[in-house]
Amino acid sequence: MGTRVSTNVAARAEELRRLLHTANHAYYVLDDPIMSDAEYDRLFRELQAIEDDHPDILTGDSPTQRIGAEPVSSLPKHRHRFPMLSLSNAFDDDELRAWEKRIARLEPDVTTSGYQLELKIDGAAVCLTYEDGVFRLGATRGNGTIGEDVTSNLRTVRDIPLRLRGKGWPDFMEVRGEVYFPLAEFTRINAEREKGGQPLFANPRNSAAGSLRMLDSKITAKRGLRFFAFQIEPRDAVDHETQHELLDALEEWGFRVAPHRSYVANMDEAAAAIATMEGLIPKQQFQSDGVVVKVDRRDLHERLGVVGGREPRWAIARKFAPEIARTWLLDIRVNVGRTGALNPYAKLEPVEVSGVTVSNATLHNFDLIAAKDIRVGDLVEVTRAGEVIPQILGPVIEERSKDHPPPRYEPPTECPECGTKIERLEGEVMHYCPNAACSGRVLESLIHFASTSAMDIRGLGEQRVTQLRNEGLVKNVADLYEIATDQLLALEGFGEKAAKQLTRAIEASKRQPLSVLLFAIGIRHVGQSVAKLLAQRFGNIDALMNADRDAIAAVEGVGETIASAVVQFLDEQRNRELIERLRILGLTLEEPVDVSADGPLSGQTFVITGTLPNLSRTEATELIERAGGRVTSSVSKQTTAVVAGDSAGSKLDRARALGVDVIDEAKLLRLAESAT
Repeated sequence: MGTRVSTNVAARAEELRRLLHTANHAYYVLDDPIMSDAEYDRLFRELQAIEDDHPDILTGDSPTQRIGAEPVSSLPKHRHRFPMLSLSNAFDDDELRAWEKRIARLEPDVTTSGYQLELKIDGAAVCLTYEDGVFRLGATRGNGTIGEDVTSNLRTVRDIPLRLRGKGWPDFMEVRGEVYFPLAEFTRINAEREKGGQPLFANPRNSAAGSLRMLDSKITAKRGLRFFAFQIEPRDAVDHETQHELLDALEEWGFRVAPHRSYVANMDEAAAAIATMEGLIPKQQFQSDGVVVKVDRRDLHERLGVVGGREPRWAIARKFAPEIARTWLLDIRVNVGRTGALNPYAKLEPVEVSGVTVSNATLHNFDLIAAKDIRVGDLVEVTRAGEVIPQILGPVIEERSKDHPPPRYEPPTECPECGTKIERLEGEVMHYCPNAACSGRVLESLIHFASTSAMDIRGLGEQRVTQLRNEGLVKNVADLYEIATDQLLALEGFGEKAAKQLTRAIEASKRQPLSVLLFAIGIRHVGQSVAKLLAQRFGNIDALMNADRDAIAAVEGVGETIASAVVQFLDEQRNRELIERLRILGLTLEEPVDVSADGPLSGQTFVITGTLPNLSRTEATELIERAGGRVTSSVSKQTTAVVAGDSAGSKLDRARALGVDVIDEAKLLRLAESAT
């Protein structure tokens, strides 16, 4: 039995925590210090001594926990209770007005709701869980569904409150926001790294994300990361009617929100305010690549909903005009992607664009090179799309020699990696190497498979993959799961710790769900969102492999082109053999069942057509989904029933032709409310 801590000691510890929390908030959030650094340090050391002597009274929200915990061996996965969505983009005022017209057709009230404008912070999105006002867990965005638990690292971010202030916060909530690297801190740390002969950090955004994923939170604590909050989940946890009221509440609870936020009544005011906000960016201590425009009334957020499970209709990112630089095009080279696509790229004389030195840039495809008449030896204009991917806007024609212009670029007719004749499929802009054994394709497929966005095998980047392949240890992705620690120890650069960490990471990746595996194995046209749609619809790999093209195309968000690519991939014998080998090696070939979707319509698929007498299309869809069913846009043999109202069109005819049940609204209501 432990020794009881005296009431006086426990009370003093709690008083010190309160004083230090108040001082932290004043210094980091309000920028208005209430005590000297020496006084803060004295109180901090007193609390630290009490907690060291009486570890039983140490709390997770203690200010002493901001200095970092002991290193961990790996970051555990965290499945978000509520998806972390991404934003669609508008690149000028016309596109912003077009967005308003689209959503106004669904909900006319948006034009009178007004808009909340918030600077789009260039950092790393995170989710913070608070229970009873105390910070309990923090996670990265990851793929929007599954992130990584980085609680220890987020505790070190000084303006993330460990205990909420004020009142009115819900018993449980998730606070969404952006962790960023202050520019002054970024410059300071790079100067220290340069002095110590270490490689420099590339840019603040990537460095912020990398700092959050450190296994040793003591290192994160030294990086000086900061945080802005902008949203909470679940949305109905609070009764604030507008986005600007929610931001006010977040500030009252102890969070920082991005400065210069603005409410505007209409799009004309929005355009003027965005121009003003863009002019303020050079004076800020953070990077921003645009303004997030949000419908201010929060009830409209629910009614507008989400596009494709990824993007809210009620918000859009109005991106700032990109910085453009000029440099010389030294060469045009071609990379062979994992699906065989030939991707031309430019080798440039290094130039700084938006704070990053650029020496390579995408050229997208050969048609674009021809259309822009881009030639090796040209002076070209370069920008960074979305301030991330360098791309060439075009040549500076007036700088091209009139007497001795460089020759036009001629694309290759054979694969630069294996020499196979290049193919171009009808209706597609890309050229492809059809050789599945092409060395370039195999290498890229392995790199993609192990990447963070796919199977997330930590420690297996491009350099390691290339090494394993050159040593003959891997020829396809299944070979990764047969690598032994002893084999790695025999390779240059592998110590015992690194070898064990890599084999553990490979083993851990076996637990990734089917949706991740489908994206990782490299089916043409199948990105992360489509992979998830397929995995959720079919549940396991066998059901997907046995489905015909119509069944796959009927999945909402898939369609004929993707369905053809999936069927073609799964029909190839070598791919079937690969999947069977992955099964034997113990990979997960099923998608976890969302128990919240259980209900009387579980496993059933419906199509809604025409105008229903009482329910709107949105209301009918929500009714079906709440009962566990799914709603798709096209009718197939796998459709359970078509819900038909007035003026039903061709979908009703197709249902009758296929023998699919046709029901009315009343029947749907009875089915959805049925207990069995």
